[in-house]
Amino acid sequence: MLGSLARWLRFFGFDTLFPEPGPEDRELADRARDEGRWLLTRDHELASVGPRSVLIRSEGLEDQLVEVFSRLDLQPEATLENARCSECNGQLETVSREEITEVAPPHVLATAPRFRRCTGCGRVYWPGTHSERILERMKAVVDRMS
Repeated sequence: MLGSLARWLRFFGFDTLFPEPGPEDRELADRARDEGRWLLTRDHELASVGPRSVLIRSEGLEDQLVEVFSRLDLQPEATLENARCSECNGQLETVSREEITEVAPPHVLATAPRFRRCTGCGRVYWPGTHSERILERMKAVVDRMS
């Protein structure tokens, strides 16, 4: 329901869990409360379960990001320096070219200036055209917050 929002919150550097929805939705609200997290949902019933539940009303991704940042009084920055793994929420660490020769394409190894790897799932990240588009969208969201 909010998978794209979770991914983008991770790009912004926010610790964001995205469990699979299921019959244990009530447990999600309890877990959010116990871990001091906010539960973001589009489900009206789930949003009414606890004080740390937020009903996301916006439809579009940028609108959802602005809504979350505004409602939770967060100050996002348009940078990927603090980004978390978009897949598993793990922290990213800087690694050398030599450490990722087995997983990165040869062209990337030859041209990318730096690399980061997720400490959770091992996914490798590097700056490229994809990150430029991400940064453009991040800037658009931050600009809307001003």
